[in-house]
Amino acid sequence: MFLDKFAHKPVIIAEAGVNHNGDPALAIKLIEAAAAAGADIIKFQTFKACECAGKYADTAQYQKNSAFSNQYQLLKGLELPFDVFSHLKHLSEKLGLTFLSTPDGQMSLDLLCELNTAAIKIGSGELTNLPFLKTVGKKKRPVILSTGMGSLGEIQNAVETLTAAGTDEIILMHCTTEYPAPPESTNLLALKTMRQAFGLPVGFSDHTTGSEAAIAATANGAVIIEKHLTIDRQLPGPDHAASIEPHEFALLVASLRKTAMMMGTGTKQATLCEQQNLKLVRRSLVAARKMQAGEILTADKIAIKRPATGIAPELLPHAANRILLSDLAEDEPVTWAHLGEVMNIEP
Repeated sequence: MFLDKFAHKPVIIAEAGVNHNGDPALAIKLIEAAAAAGADIIKFQTFKACECAGKYADTAQYQKNSAFSNQYQLLKGLELPFDVFSHLKHLSEKLGLTFLSTPDGQMSLDLLCELNTAAIKIGSGELTNLPFLKTVGKKKRPVILSTGMGSLGEIQNAVETLTAAGTDEIILMHCTTEYPAPPESTNLLALKTMRQAFGLPVGFSDHTTGSEAAIAATANGAVIIEKHLTIDRQLPGPDHAASIEPHEFALLVASLRKTAMMMGTGTKQATLCEQQNLKLVRRSLVAARKMQAGEILTADKIAIKRPATGIAPELLPHAANRILLSDLAEDEPVTWAHLGEVMNIEP
């Protein structure tokens, strides 16, 4: 299974996307930055503009800062030559990263399958493109499916289409398709909703600024966290402003690893570090005053104080009214070794 190959959860994807600006040298720098930051996966987008956008497709609001008047022109300038991807995959794996990319058409899908990528990542824009999803399903590879803009019904249709075509492993990615995404639109509770609705692993593709959403998603059981990585947020291009730079990505990785560790097992019991404090912090029965062997240890001669090295407080009724077998100093913890038989006390 795809997730099983990773030692830690969540699996962290550095989303390079199109932040290479069509420059293979910049794509290489993104791979190196992702590896240095501690990511598990580097992900690009593989496409031919002619396959995924027509000349009448307007740019989205977050793309308006580009010099292009439509999506086709914008994407044309962000294409990487297909023959570059083999080298990018080889470099990624050499640096310890898993290489993934998002196909946006038949040609790019075929290329990525030829490269034998570990999974197929489907972008939110294809959630309702059921003919394409059917084609993806026939490849019989693990699928990471982004669900931005989607409803539960649309996700169900996508999952059923992939499964019927041959996909046997699907990971759903919750996200908000806006760059950057406003905090109030993040809706992290949808992670639980999707997990319960489909019984599938759920991750989070984080388009917000900052690290809070990714950390909160990890605390809510996200098995994958994806975050856009850029070499420089000031570079021209549609996604740089919603991305984080390498030093920030390294801090995010550290925070996510720490958060995952903090989640623990869910079993409520004294932890290893608590166990060493338990006897010092809890209380037990102690002698309220100095006593001698032969005395009867009545309740008024017992105090409940730290440390917890004596008889537990809840056993006071069972310890009271017993004969002392040895002397006790004031505040000395009372143990069962100090006590003999129960003595009848005259009313």
